[in-house]
Order: sequence, then structure tokens, then C-alpha cells
Amino acid sequence: MKIVVSACLAGENCKYNGGNNYSEKLADFAAKKKAEIIKVCPEILGVLPVPRVPCEIVAGKVMSKDGKSTDREFRQGAAKALEIVRRENPDLVILQSRSPSCGVNQIYDGSFSGKKISGQGIFASLVKESGFKVIDIEELQ
Repeated sequence: MKIVVSACLAGENCKYNGGNNYSEKLADFAAKKKAEIIKVCPEILGVLPVPRVPCEIVAGKVMSKDGKSTDREFRQGAAKALEIVRRENPDLVILQSRSPSCGVNQIYDGSFSGKKISGQGIFASLVKESGFKVIDIEELQ
């Protein structure tokens, strides 16, 4: 089995705040399935710094909390990450919840208040539209 995962879930310090979202559940799943893990971070691939100002999708565009557009970087990084997914052709893609890149079922609403709405991040949307099986880490059994 081959899985593509959000790099932060595998322990890479690529989150906006310089940390990660290491998931023991992911590590256990991968070990149990003897899965090959391919890590991607669309935000790093979009040449965004670590740490960086938090970003959310505001009216269809990715914006930083300080009002700057990061849409181009997010979209370029998502396109590069999608190239990796296509090349690797994984059985499953497991992404980080609520991220403006990787959110599968929910994202933040763009108000930077912590409110969540139904929606998808830029990368998650591209991967789903390309026909790959994508789940949110919270859905992992």
C-alpha cells in the first residue's frame, strides 16, 4: 500500500507556527498496512516560510491574517503537490483537517476567529477532483 500524507501529520515541522501535527493514529495505520508513506506539504512547495502568518480562504482566495494575499503561493504549491500525487499514484491520500491547503471536509471560515465551515482546502480539492481517494486524518480508522 502507498499513501500520500500531509507532511505535518508525519511529524515534519512545516505548520504555520513552526510545529507539526504528528499523528500516532497515522503511524499505527501505516505500520499495520506496511504502507509506503510519501509526505507532501503544499505550503512548503509553494515556497511559504516556516513559521508564517496564519492563512485562511477568504471569498475564494487565500489570505494571511495580516491581509496579504498568499493565494498564488498556495495554488502553486497545491499544483506541485498534485504532480507528486499523480506520479506516485497512491492507494490513499490522508490530509490534515481544516487547513487552507489540506482541509478535506472543513476549513476555517476566513474570519480568523476559529469558526469552521464545510469546505475544502486548495490541495484537497485538486486531489479529489483528480479522482484520488482522499480522507481527513480524523476519518482514519
